[in-house]
Amino acid sequence: MAIRYIDEVSDLAGKRVFIRVDFNVPLDDKGNITDDTRIRAVLPTVNYALDCHAKVIVASHLGRPKGEKNTKFSMAPAAKRLSRLLDKEVTLAPDCIGSEVQALVDDMKPGDVIMLENLRFHPGEEKNDPDFAKALAGLADIYVNDAFAVSHRAHSSVEAITRFVPVVTAGFLMKKEMGFFERSMQNPVHPLVAILGGAKVSGKIEVIDNLLNKVDKIIIGGGMAFTFLKALGYGIGKSLVEEPLLETALNAYNKAREKGIKIYLPVDCVVADRFDPSAEIKITPIQEIPSDWMALDIGPATVTLFAEALQNAKTIIWNGPMGVFEMDAFSRGTFAMVSAVANSYALTIVGGGDTDVAVHRAGEFAKISYISTGGGAFLELLEGKKLPGIKVLEDNGTN
Repeated sequence: MAIRYIDEVSDLAGKRVFIRVDFNVPLDDKGNITDDTRIRAVLPTVNYALDCHAKVIVASHLGRPKGEKNTKFSMAPAAKRLSRLLDKEVTLAPDCIGSEVQALVDDMKPGDVIMLENLRFHPGEEKNDPDFAKALAGLADIYVNDAFAVSHRAHSSVEAITRFVPVVTAGFLMKKEMGFFERSMQNPVHPLVAILGGAKVSGKIEVIDNLLNKVDKIIIGGGMAFTFLKALGYGIGKSLVEEPLLETALNAYNKAREKGIKIYLPVDCVVADRFDPSAEIKITPIQEIPSDWMALDIGPATVTLFAEALQNAKTIIWNGPMGVFEMDAFSRGTFAMVSAVANSYALTIVGGGDTDVAVHRAGEFAKISYISTGGGAFLELLEGKKLPGIKVLEDNGTN
């Protein structure tokens, strides 16, 4: 079933448009926003509603307040930043439900913007509580989900609320996310190459199983590569390994080979005598990792191998860094892969918080076709799962 988007609603003028966004932005120790990418990402949807003379109610969570009011997790910094980006006043409500909030909404005029206080100040949000959802729905004539990054969560403001609002739609960020996912996974131009990194196989094994039915090549780096390498009989020293998943990794590797899918693993790595920025380091072939050392990045020969594997790609999907790029000594592999992906001639889609950070830190974000705002949501789509927040948009989008 098709999702209905906000621009398919005939008349927004004077309507209360409730936009669920993801303003779970990083803050420094003084409460200042250090990256407002997620706020900027929803501006097209908010501005569209304002241009249509709607009354805009913006709702999000921030951090993990665990169902209790905590000023540390107030939406105040996000409201201030949104106000600056819209160049108009954004009123921060004292709560997200209740008589005070209802009075504020009742007094709204077309073109006004209110941001609700943190949704997760109420335990009902994460419990997908219908009563809490109904209270939120009482503020809205039209519901808009523009929070792809939380659409894998069956929370009240994402899932249950859609049962109580007359009109259910999605925003332009959601449209972009789903459009690029469809282009990369449901109707890709081949060859399709998947790059998987990060620390653990356990978070990616279902992704690998699903990708084996779609991709032409899989590149595996990061800590998860060493579970595969150990499963294949290599000595990996003290490198990260998930012992319970050795057989699972070997089965996935063999399945890929049987299907004729090329699977690439590191051939050399940067090893250290301890997990520390000031550790002694050296580059060794995979076969020569010292028994008391650990691998923390892919080596230069691996970078060349992986980059060559991308040369004929028409579509590239990437999730997870190639090493501990937060430490300068172990960042070169990840940054070299960012450059290889950015300078390819393929449609390139990057998903996952750490990979996103690496792309921005390398200064190559403008060359990537699309950087997804959702880490967990992106992964679950790659696993072939139907996200709760997407499913209700499909089921209730004809309201």
